[in-house]
Formats: sequence, structure tokens, C-alpha cells
Amino acid sequence: MIHKQAGSDFGVSFPDFPGVVTAGTSLDDARAMAEEALAFHLEGLVENGEAIPESSSLEDVMSDKDNLNRVAVLVALKAEAKKVVRVNVTIPEDVLNQIDQYAERHGCSRSGFLIAAAKKAIRDEPA
Repeated sequence: MIHKQAGSDFGVSFPDFPGVVTAGTSLDDARAMAEEALAFHLEGLVENGEAIPESSSLEDVMSDKDNLNRVAVLVALKAEAKKVVRVNVTIPEDVLNQIDQYAERHGCSRSGFLIAAAKKAIRDEPA
């Protein structure tokens, strides 16, 4: 769901995933950020062996009075068959604590955070 208040960016939330939120400076940016946030969250669920909830119907979502001033946007995800590999890394304790605190604040796992950070670093690297 995309919503906007005066003087703010476009906010994005997911009715089936409470606590998963993101934002963008434009509608297109918000949608792109939504794809990234949802993919990140789903990766964390899979890595933690948690079930992915069934999608709510669009009728149910739009009948919620909290969504009256919001726009429902379908978010495309690329289905990728992934093999998860356990690795052992050495990280300074203070950095590990910061990672864990960040992950907890954002509702993701340590592994999910490290994967997202690695993907962002790779994606942002100049060609």
C-alpha cells in the first residue's frame, strides 16, 4: 500500500507483513523500494525457515478503513531458486552487536541483513 502525507515521501506498507515498511521520493521510487523491501523480508523468512503467509485478497485489503486513502500496488518479485549455504565469518563483536541491533529494529535476521548489505555493495559498485 502506498500512502502520502503532506510534506513527506511516499510511504509503503504491506498488509500481509506488518512492520515491513519503506518509502520513496516518487511513486516509481516507492514501488522500486517496495520490491526491494519485500524481497529482503521474504529472503529472511526463507532463511529462518519461517512460513510465508498467504496473500490477502485485494477486496479484503481495500475494505480495511485504514486503507481508504492508500493505493494498492502489486509488487513483482523475481522467483529465484536459491541454495542457502552456511558460512562462518569473523566479525568484531561491536560490529556484530550493531548488525544485530539494526536487524532487530528493521524486523530482519542477521543473515538477511548481511545478504542485503552485500547485494547493495555489489549493486552500487561502479562498473
